Amino acid sequence: MKLSGERTTAAPTVPPATAGSDAPRGGDTPVTHPVRNDEDLITVRHAVRAATVEVGFGLVDQTRVVTAASELARNAYIHGGGGTVTIEFPRQAGRRGIRLIVHDDGPGIPDVEVALTDGFTTGAGLGHGLGGARRLMHEFEVRTEAGKGTTIRATRWTTQ
Repeated sequence: MKLSGERTTAAPTVPPATAGSDAPRGGDTPVTHPVRNDEDLITVRHAVRAATVEVGFGLVDQTRVVTAASELARNAYIHGGGGTVTIEFPRQAGRRGIRLIVHDDGPGIPDVEVALTDGFTTGAGLGHGLGGARRLMHEFEVRTEAGKGTTIRATRWTTQ
């Protein structure tokens, strides 16, 4: 299930002036990164870090957002067979934010409530995955359908 406005591409989707850069220069233009291998996970982490700095997050909130992005991208890669991470720059009531839209075309999540529970793991992890990412962000939405993949929208706002 895809959300409106979502792009899924094989390479980062950025305006020509910002191609090759991890920073989302050009203001509030969304940037989409593929998640197909370990190197893509690193690229996503760097791009999200640069976006949090540009928006004006402090070090603690930068770390929160990057940690959530890393977990969600890794889940899309490992459990969803790869996907995309789109970084958006919403504004609301005089504040700015970072929205991560993580999409994969994998098998979907059979039971979202169970997957969000602390201690739940599908492998050798610590079980902090989705639930941990949800706690790090202000808004967190999971859309999933068996055999059709998962899309997660997670937003963190600056404080004013």
